[in-house]
Amino acid sequence: MSRVRQVRPDDLDTLLEMNNVAAPAVNALAADAFAGLVEDSLWTGVVDGDDGPAGFLLGLHGPGLRYPSENYRWFSERFERFLYVDRVVVAESARGTGLGSLLYDAFARHGDVEDHPVLCAEVNVRPHNPGSLRFHENHGFVSLGEQETKGGSVRVRMLAKAIGPLGHAPIRALASSK
Repeated sequence: MSRVRQVRPDDLDTLLEMNNVAAPAVNALAADAFAGLVEDSLWTGVVDGDDGPAGFLLGLHGPGLRYPSENYRWFSERFERFLYVDRVVVAESARGTGLGSLLYDAFARHGDVEDHPVLCAEVNVRPHNPGSLRFHENHGFVSLGEQETKGGSVRVRMLAKAIGPLGHAPIRALASSK
């Protein structure tokens, strides 16, 4: 069974390459922007394969970060406290093997679910990302709406699920109208 570990500095080049190959499912980044995002993350977990990292998840907490993401801002306007999956990437050769589930579970365990009872993520619906939509649906995420981003070139579905002690609470009841 694969184990999730915390990111190491020597992972950054490989993770950046994985990230940029996965575009447009996640946005491509320059090396300095990626390193800064990892540094500012609450948690960045890595799962190793035979030849190094096979997947990673970069997670943030919210609200309150000065992160210019339209999607992070959307969740910040609706939840008082949350964990946010900024990006998850699994190498194509490792998809369907459970690595995404391992990463999500590890992030939810790492975050203080008492203080951050909601796990949030978004998935592209334009360009369409059916595998990720299926993954989130199978893991109990609920759609809270959609929004256009990047000047209308991308449309995302906003997803969330209650975690920790509130794991069975209706997610819409946890959303606030700040």
